[in-house]
Amino acid sequence: MTQCTCVVGLQWGDEAKGKIVDLLAEEHDIVVRFNGGANAGHTVVADGRVHKLSLIPTGILRSEVTSVIANGVVIYPPRFLEEVAQLEASGIIVGQRLLVSDRAHVIFPYHLEEEKAGAGCAAEVIGTTGRGVGPCYQDKVGRISAIRVAELLDADHLRRRLEEIVPRKNRLLQALGAGTSMFCAEELACEYAAYGERMRSYVADTVRYLHQALQQGRRILFEAAQGTLLDVDHGTYPFVTSSHSSAAGLWSGSGVPATRVGRIVGVVKAYSTRVGAGPFPTELDDAIGEKIRQTGREYGTVTGRPRRCGWFDAVAVRYAAAVSGATELAVMLLDVLSELEQVAIGVAYELDGERIDYMPATSVQLARCRPVLEWLPGWKRDLGSVRRPEDLPGAARRYLDRLSQLVGLPVRLASVGPDRRQTIRW
Repeated sequence: MTQCTCVVGLQWGDEAKGKIVDLLAEEHDIVVRFNGGANAGHTVVADGRVHKLSLIPTGILRSEVTSVIANGVVIYPPRFLEEVAQLEASGIIVGQRLLVSDRAHVIFPYHLEEEKAGAGCAAEVIGTTGRGVGPCYQDKVGRISAIRVAELLDADHLRRRLEEIVPRKNRLLQALGAGTSMFCAEELACEYAAYGERMRSYVADTVRYLHQALQQGRRILFEAAQGTLLDVDHGTYPFVTSSHSSAAGLWSGSGVPATRVGRIVGVVKAYSTRVGAGPFPTELDDAIGEKIRQTGREYGTVTGRPRRCGWFDAVAVRYAAAVSGATELAVMLLDVLSELEQVAIGVAYELDGERIDYMPATSVQLARCRPVLEWLPGWKRDLGSVRRPEDLPGAARRYLDRLSQLVGLPVRLASVGPDRRQTIRW
């Protein structure tokens, strides 16, 4: 068994990665989240109970596993503390099983207001969640106005930093037309110093912790948020997230070299979905797309927004698998397609009259692409009780085999229902 494994989405996020992380967590000692913020969402069904997480790694549901929120994540303290409280209220003891990087960056209320004030550009055009994640990453890269988790633990230092930052933020908000949303540095300093005290027991040098764990031979599972096609560099820019949501983000987002990772599980749905704006060549804006949405309950875990649905896009997934270095596929929600007479796969694009088998570099070009579809027979059978590959209907097996062939990777896991047990392994 490889010491380090990474689970990464190969579509536009929402691929049900949480279930795969939950399954693989039992084979690992540590689960690490390395990018994104509370804009991510995982829904996991374990023993009939539904758990919804946004910041805390899915590994927290396993009592023997330590969960790490690494330095590449941006944290909104009220949401973090709320999620801890929700877990403990449901009977899951968090305690010392959760660590938060002292290098992770902090989301402040002015970040939320920045995003709200720029909603005409960001939320409507790009598709942000309005949780301040993008503005926080902007400050991180800009350096001058960024604050890390470690700084919350020093009240005097935090006050001095906010006295420098808040006047600039107020002027920015006024310029953006949000003149009523002014902030007081002293009030924010008191509020966030209090959050820091409540978070103190979780805060650690997670880079040092993870390297010590590697030396001890402990097994580590890395969990990416969003999906490769939303990666800020390699996704369908500018309709992307603000972090490195491909496996490429693992190194910078956790401090663990990618050379230590021997297995990268690329998670895909048996079809495609996308939230918000952006090109989507295989989208189904018809009754079939609506049927997939309703059967698959395709609404955002965090936002509740309906997801756009379409056929599996093998061109996009093959590109994402190459970028993320995936070694295998986990195909999720296969059961959702069970009621269809026929299913289709996007095997190529037609761009300005030319057939291509690759992802164009720009969203403008991708928006002009029309899918070349390959049709296969449906299986018209409930898959919820299937646990072995040989028990799948022949048409479902052929569908998975074709996905594997087109992407160029073996299918090692397939999900046929929301519960942990409703999983087929090869």
